[in-house]
Amino acid sequence: MTTVLVTGGARGVGLGIVRGFLDAGYDVVTCSRHEPTNDMGEAEFIKADVRDLSQVDGLVSAVLSRYGTLDVVVNNAGGAPPVDAATASPRLHAKIIELNLVAPLHVSQRANTVMQQQETGGVIVMIGSVSGTRPSPGTAAYGAAKAGLANLATSLAVEWAPKVRVNTVVVGPVDTEQSHLHYGDAAGVSSVGSTIPLGRMAVPADVAQACLWLASPGAAYVSGSTITVHGGGERPAFLAASNAVEPS
Repeated sequence: MTTVLVTGGARGVGLGIVRGFLDAGYDVVTCSRHEPTNDMGEAEFIKADVRDLSQVDGLVSAVLSRYGTLDVVVNNAGGAPPVDAATASPRLHAKIIELNLVAPLHVSQRANTVMQQQETGGVIVMIGSVSGTRPSPGTAAYGAAKAGLANLATSLAVEWAPKVRVNTVVVGPVDTEQSHLHYGDAAGVSSVGSTIPLGRMAVPADVAQACLWLASPGAAYVSGSTITVHGGGERPAFLAASNAVEPS
């Protein structure tokens, strides 16, 4: 059995990733700062704050004690509240960068130490965001951290090869149980979805499938790469603002 650790897997995208790996037959361990309120199936939950290095060490040790190997890590824990960059406190900015960039580095570092000693090595997947590839007004520090996360993955992929593959999944808007915090009611979610070429926002299972492929033998030669899961992106604003007739 292959063991995967998914950080921040108690809800939202992380929970979708947990369920995807469970359905694929993996042993799944996940962590969060808060006790889960959702059905996590057969996944093992360990309460841990990945910003605390001592808790990260305890988390990795617990996985090894229980399962003997750590084959895949999905660095999903992250997020940030909407905030004006001009007025946000330096402490808040530091916490956002710590959670979205520094913590994944520490988790990956600890996982790599284990994976380098395993005959089959391991796979690390960073969960990025389109906020790191385009302007991110209202979440500037978050966007900057996610941009750094994608760059970090490319560097680690070189440093830790050939035993460990490191890749990034860049995620667009996702419809989760917390969508209302960002997009309002169901009409808001639908309205955002209409701006996406594929006609809808992603669901957590879409992200899970990308992670599963990166963890699979089918991606054995994929490292230092980015997979963008955003439904084709966003229609350029100038198209709506202009009177140009689109080609048929």
